[in-house]
Amino acid sequence: MRNPYQAKPPSAFWKSGVVSQNPYRIDAIYKKKFDISGKTRIAAAGSCFAQHISRHLKKHGYSVLDVEKAPPGLPENSHKRFGFSTYSARYGNIYTTRQLLQLAREVSGKFSPEHFIWEKDGKFYDAFRPAVEPDGLDSPEEVSIHRRHHIKMVEKLFKEMDLFIFTLGLTELWMHEPTKTIYPTAPGTIAGVFSDEDYVFQNESYGQVLGAFNDFQTELNEIRDGRPFNVILTVSPVPLTATASDNHVLVATNYSKAVLRAVAGQLSTDNDHIDYFPSYDIVTNPRLHSTAFEENLRSVRAETVEYVMKHFFSEHPAIEAPAVVSASQSKADELLKDEDIQCEEELLEAFGK
Repeated sequence: MRNPYQAKPPSAFWKSGVVSQNPYRIDAIYKKKFDISGKTRIAAAGSCFAQHISRHLKKHGYSVLDVEKAPPGLPENSHKRFGFSTYSARYGNIYTTRQLLQLAREVSGKFSPEHFIWEKDGKFYDAFRPAVEPDGLDSPEEVSIHRRHHIKMVEKLFKEMDLFIFTLGLTELWMHEPTKTIYPTAPGTIAGVFSDEDYVFQNESYGQVLGAFNDFQTELNEIRDGRPFNVILTVSPVPLTATASDNHVLVATNYSKAVLRAVAGQLSTDNDHIDYFPSYDIVTNPRLHSTAFEENLRSVRAETVEYVMKHFFSEHPAIEAPAVVSASQSKADELLKDEDIQCEEELLEAFGK
């Protein structure tokens, strides 16, 4: 008797596609939509896990843009601490699509931030990237000057890039209610003062996350004067450190990841220029149990990242062999293996009882 499953490949069935597969080398889990050449100018952004992707692309010879390079006098082992050499611009972690959209609107001039300077112990911080100046700046005016320069650099990045790689990280966000300003973390965690009257918590729905990314693309098209670009989306497999919802953190994590994974899949299905790379699916494969994570069950092991990226490079071969990367890049790799990547959300652990 004929049925529609008879002609399907082994990857379509749980037993042959998952149970019988080597979880470190899963056949046919990723098929690229488009090519990436050595000349493709790549912009990388997103949540903490995106830092791993950016690092491996550089290591394999891809042209990952960096429009805000560290000053020559800053030691290399301090780059990450000050938000340099992490993403394609010094914007820190961009956890939500609303935060990404807000950044694009700031570049285009449609959003003029008012409540973006936070204070702590006499020092001042950019609320949209509070961790890039860990010791703060001396005045609000200095924060504003740094912010204006940063936005000019992000505009340059948006105009020059050919490919935008973005890792979706969270659905939970904090907003300044009077101005609808979105922050990567709540005031009072790194800097600033929290008040129930001014700041509200939101947990974005599927429609809100999807709509914000589509609006971001509209802004990007205007900034680029309609010049085409490609997108690769990933979803961070890293669970929430803490939740501001009324749910258990495990339930909150599963909600967030389900929404983000669904959005990434829908965007890839609907758009020829958007590809989805299944890093989340590979890391959370039940065949691995919990071995993909460190003992805290949040941080993804370095060896896990290695085999995740092997799946990527099976479709997008290295431009140059990893062995020929610079000694400085190798040192940066070791630093990322030995300590947590830069992640504001990690700081929320300190507030746990």
